[in-house]
Amino acid sequence: MRPHLIALAAALVVPTVAALEPDVLRSTGAVPPHLTGRFRSPAGFQQSASGQYFVFDRAAHAIYGIDARQTSTWEIVRIGPEPGRIIDATAFSVEPGGSFAVADAPSNRERVQIFSATGDRLGGFTLPGLSKPRVMFGNVVLNGVGTLQFTGSAVLMSQPENGALITEYSLYGGVKRAFGRLRQTGQDDDRDVQLALNSGIPLIDPTGGFFFVFQTGEPTFQKYDANGVLLFERHIEGREIDELVGNLPTRWPRRRTSEGELPFVTPTVRTAAVDRAGNLWVTFVVPYTYVYDRDGDKIRTVQRSSVSCRWRSSW
Repeated sequence: MRPHLIALAAALVVPTVAALEPDVLRSTGAVPPHLTGRFRSPAGFQQSASGQYFVFDRAAHAIYGIDARQTSTWEIVRIGPEPGRIIDATAFSVEPGGSFAVADAPSNRERVQIFSATGDRLGGFTLPGLSKPRVMFGNVVLNGVGTLQFTGSAVLMSQPENGALITEYSLYGGVKRAFGRLRQTGQDDDRDVQLALNSGIPLIDPTGGFFFVFQTGEPTFQKYDANGVLLFERHIEGREIDELVGNLPTRWPRRRTSEGELPFVTPTVRTAAVDRAGNLWVTFVVPYTYVYDRDGDKIRTVQRSSVSCRWRSSW
């Protein structure tokens, strides 16, 4: 082969090989230790458009604020079963204006409350029935409302027991709509497994519409328009998760809980989020994240460094 052809071939091959390698995600900054030392078990970390940060501390049963310059922190919502406080919280979501929603479970009854950025209670409602375990992550049982998204005027939740993937509630508990067809799992004879394999993360696309990421079973996501009409579905594949997907169970052992014997179903997806450009970020229980554009095409693979962060961020 002529030298100039060899050089051309090398120029074409090298970028292709490099493109297969995931980007390594490393920390470029951190909240100062004198602030983080106040938190016992931070499980959520989001920022509003004003720059203020919000921290969901699961163990403290509290929501904290951090100013945009990260110089001080304060308690916004404190522990308690009464309205205006939280106890045994499971999910948390901030809308750009700074108001936020928290799902908790006083006396094992699922409740959603809406708060202003300063902690004033703006609304809320209690869901019928008792909180029931559905998905296990490590030693943590994800009861009831494990994920929610707050739009500022409505709350989106994953409640497959309602017969749809996404249920949208008003600020006072009225069902505004439900959309998204449950996927076929081959587990029709076991309702608990069927529901667990249809559990997921509803997400608001700031450029329009919604995503739904299945949190268990075969990794898949769907995109809906603003009217709740399915636009497309994508099965998530990649060499980084081949082993994880290949080892997915076909039978699920049952464990005894306060609600009786329930299947032990573990997640495939740890969390997911949509950035301001409308790109979907899906993070797995193995240390990789896939990024998809608004058309559902994979555009990036990210590997977490050995130093991991327990906080869930919001773009």
